[in-house]
Amino acid sequence: MFKKSFILRDTGRFTLLSLFSILFTGCLTNQNNPADYVNPLIDTKSPRWLYFSSACRPYGLVSLSPDTWVYGTWNSGYLYDTTVIRCFSHIHCWQLSGIPVMPVTGSMNGHLGFEANKSRFSHDSEIVKPGYHKVILDDYNVTVELTSTCRVGFHRYSFPEKQKGHILFDIGAELGHGKMDSAAIRKSGDNELAGYSIMSPTYRRKKPCKVYFIVQFNRPISSFGGWKKSVNDKKAGKVLIQDINGLQGVECGGYVTFDDAGKGPVLMKVALSYVSEDQARLNLDAELPHWDFEKIVKESYDQWNYELGKIEIEGGTYEQRVKFYTDLWHVLLGRHIYSDYNGSYTDNTGPEPSVRQIPLDKNGNPVFNMHNSDSFWGTEFNLNILWSIAYPQVMNNMAATLIEYYKNGGMIARGPSGGNYTFVMNGDQATPLIAAAYNKGIRNFDVEAAFAGCLKNSESGGIRSHGGYEVSPNKYMDYYVERGYVPEGISGVGWHKDGCSLTLYFAYQDWCMAQFARRLGKTDIYEKYLSRSFNYRNVFDPEVGWMRPREMDGSWYKEFQPIVESGAARGFTEGNSAMFTYYVPHNMKDLIQMLGGSDAFITKLNKQFELAAPNRFIAPHGQHARNWVDYENQPSFHMAHLFSHAGAPWLTQYWVRRLKDEVFSDISPYGGYNGDEDQGQIGGFGVLTSIGLFDITGGASASPYYEITSPAFDKITIHLDNRYYSGRTFVIKTINNSPKNIYIQSARLNNKPLNSFRIPHTAITNGGVMEIVLSDKPSEWGIDID
Repeated sequence: MFKKSFILRDTGRFTLLSLFSILFTGCLTNQNNPADYVNPLIDTKSPRWLYFSSACRPYGLVSLSPDTWVYGTWNSGYLYDTTVIRCFSHIHCWQLSGIPVMPVTGSMNGHLGFEANKSRFSHDSEIVKPGYHKVILDDYNVTVELTSTCRVGFHRYSFPEKQKGHILFDIGAELGHGKMDSAAIRKSGDNELAGYSIMSPTYRRKKPCKVYFIVQFNRPISSFGGWKKSVNDKKAGKVLIQDINGLQGVECGGYVTFDDAGKGPVLMKVALSYVSEDQARLNLDAELPHWDFEKIVKESYDQWNYELGKIEIEGGTYEQRVKFYTDLWHVLLGRHIYSDYNGSYTDNTGPEPSVRQIPLDKNGNPVFNMHNSDSFWGTEFNLNILWSIAYPQVMNNMAATLIEYYKNGGMIARGPSGGNYTFVMNGDQATPLIAAAYNKGIRNFDVEAAFAGCLKNSESGGIRSHGGYEVSPNKYMDYYVERGYVPEGISGVGWHKDGCSLTLYFAYQDWCMAQFARRLGKTDIYEKYLSRSFNYRNVFDPEVGWMRPREMDGSWYKEFQPIVESGAARGFTEGNSAMFTYYVPHNMKDLIQMLGGSDAFITKLNKQFELAAPNRFIAPHGQHARNWVDYENQPSFHMAHLFSHAGAPWLTQYWVRRLKDEVFSDISPYGGYNGDEDQGQIGGFGVLTSIGLFDITGGASASPYYEITSPAFDKITIHLDNRYYSGRTFVIKTINNSPKNIYIQSARLNNKPLNSFRIPHTAITNGGVMEIVLSDKPSEWGIDID
């Protein structure tokens, strides 16, 4: 029955219309295309190195953009309030950085580093849009324009007349995540340079990573020189060396001079490869055999528009459309391609690097791309869902990438970087992704290897045995298999050794393994992992009504509190018990009963949202355990959708819309993602909440479905990929949509009444139309407890 005691008062919602949004509106002459709405400058006040890549193709190997600050993984790259540009670099990836360049005039001071050669710039003369960035270096009066293909950066520099122009390549300098071991650069032709840079290992990426480059100019080089540091005298500065053909060494760099730089634009192509110089040249020849800069700008725009246009929206406010397509842009931006045009890539999982080849189709094209990627920790609540709806080929590529690591290194990866494991975060993040892909018919990968790799990861010695950045296996899975839970106090060098959250993650991942086995008809394996997926019960303390850590001797952690004033509560990864108690996405029906039934569950969860509301439902980054709900970080991302499972879908509709409006609506440089966007995860969640689709199980069920909540737009058209799905489009229409009308009154699917808050995956992939009637009053629609 409809429970009026849970009707919430209308507290009002806000829309941020800042001066910034007005200025951004003025920069656009046409908002008819999805790419025109993307604002890359949103939340650029203090991003991670990998967050901002303006002159980039979807998942491009080249991620070219200006760097206003060049040091560190956090608060680096392009920072909106920094007033100078230090370089334009080509790699902004998970644990990868490299190939910085800088056009300058005047004296040659390249050997003095980024600080000596930086330049002021102004946002007033800056243009930033998908695939293109234009900025004026005020100290040199040089106009810089950037664009790219997938693997080639393309620059256009307009130098002042009657002045020499230099272009600096500080390829051996510390950049982003860390230092460079060494570098090399040489003049390989009248208008060409070639070389490499070797990134030093980081705490996360344990091995060096070598990137090769070929640089070509549209005119002959007047002179070439460089610099490097003395090997014998470590205290000595870098020495400038002129009129040479090449050099290599520690902190090595080079420069070219054009005596006639002001006589028309200087064009420069920078092709990259992680395999060899020859492969960099192959990428250059295949992707950019001409010098038509405007053509590449248009092709980049067209590609972004095509990919973004796979989800078309109508209605909503201007701010909502900007945020929606910027969210989707981030989904398609990070997790960059690592393999070359012909499918060649470097495998760094063994003692020495080795070159591998992706299988080719009948036309000689790679059947998938390898990707460099941060963690998949939490993607069950965003990317796994969204990719499977609108971008199944991307999901296939990601699964295939992770499976390649099983073939090469004996273990499916999580967060691979530079062709090697990073062991970022914890648990087995790949099995939920791979199971969801397979169970939704996305299977253009080696299924046998995928199943074998997921099975290995589900036992001791697999990826679950490695804590955060922990190279050697630990005993987490030994305890889990023996006891049914992971205790606290396991020694080791790894991060995120949090026993209670590991138990919850492992239980969900066991369920995903079971669903994968079930769809493959492997009954014994299905039953084994399904049984083990109930292990979350072993860390639930009915006396306190929360998930609670257990000590090594099996006793409950005595000083337990559901929230604490710290970054992470004992036993929980970047969170607390108030959040992780609800991390049973695969068996919400059981959890609801453990918490006292539907009414008690709704009351408890609703109270947490009310307590979290004064803090906008987020905790400061790095202080995740302080709030009752934290939509700044992944562990909470399913919580607002749980009301539907307890018989109160109107509360899901209410809280999801408040989250959308109050947490994720900002389109200024000072908000929008509230901390760490995490390579499309926050953007993906924003897209899903805007179109009104979700799945707390992450899509891994043998019979996958989607949960419905109120969309933000009048009409949403999802263009389906006919390589995977039989339908052409799935359309969601809303009737009476407005900022106040957030509650679903009724729904129809293909002209038939729809009374459940869930629809099967095939309802979308077969194509069709779902109509949703909205109102400003809660209703009984969608009450679906079974």
